[in-house]
Amino acid sequence: MAVPPTLPPATAPVGRSAPEARPRRVPVLPGALVAVAATIGVAVTWQFFVLSTTGRALDVGALEGAAFGRNTLWRAAEQVLDVVSVPLLAAVLLATTLLAVVRRRVVLAVQVAVIMGGANLTTQVLKHWLLDRPDVGIGDQLLATLPSGHTTAAASVATAFVLVVPRRIRPAVAVVGTVYTVVTGVSTLVAGWHRPSDVVAAVLVVLAWSGVASVVGALMDPAGRASGDPAGDRPRRTAVAVALLVTGALVSGLGAGLALARSAAALPDLAPGRELVTAYAGGSLGIAAVTCACFAALLLLRRTTEAAARRP
Repeated sequence: MAVPPTLPPATAPVGRSAPEARPRRVPVLPGALVAVAATIGVAVTWQFFVLSTTGRALDVGALEGAAFGRNTLWRAAEQVLDVVSVPLLAAVLLATTLLAVVRRRVVLAVQVAVIMGGANLTTQVLKHWLLDRPDVGIGDQLLATLPSGHTTAAASVATAFVLVVPRRIRPAVAVVGTVYTVVTGVSTLVAGWHRPSDVVAAVLVVLAWSGVASVVGALMDPAGRASGDPAGDRPRRTAVAVALLVTGALVSGLGAGLALARSAAALPDLAPGRELVTAYAGGSLGIAAVTCACFAALLLLRRTTEAAARRP
């Protein structure tokens, strides 16, 4: 019986080598874009609500409107504001850093430090040295108070927890953090400490530093090795949370726009009573709209960078 000839093993064509898979890198661009957009938001907020006559009048009107019902709301607002302090920031920074280290996510610990340290320091520098409040012919009860320190602290605390908690509960933590930030911001209006623009600028400062932290994380861990266990990912929960926050931003933004348009039509002088309360409602809804949008952007930013790192 004839033995069939043995075929040589298949080999790659001479002169060609098998292509090597290039490792995915965590993208830097999304974080950079978020940081730039939020920074522009701070500048626009200052330009309109501090330097322009119309914006300043609406801002002051909202602050004066917050006096209505202050006796009733102050008890709740005082409890919220008393929690925000330097010891709280130190405790949260320590707790979130330890949680990140326990989860073997040292990069996250660095990101938390960047956000909390950078945002709160930036707020103090902007408020006391960089963003002045020139006279535009409108009486002001407060000096330069943009951005709000209390709101910056609250938003940075909420953001820190969004970063370090496991993925499966991150969407819920983001929603709770949004509510906490809005309540703190509106409480500063009730207390008569800040105008709506101060609160909006504070939330944007925290978002800007969240973008910077994303860039830092991408540079420290370009391959995304510390992005965590994919098994803990809950894309549907993230999608639901983002949809909820975006809806909140749109509805609140629409209400704020209508209220502020009505207030602007009544300028230059807002009458005590309904007109001032309308300005106050518009400012409060504006705070809610911006905060919802910022936390939705934060969730999308985390989702985008982590998904890119896991993609084959």
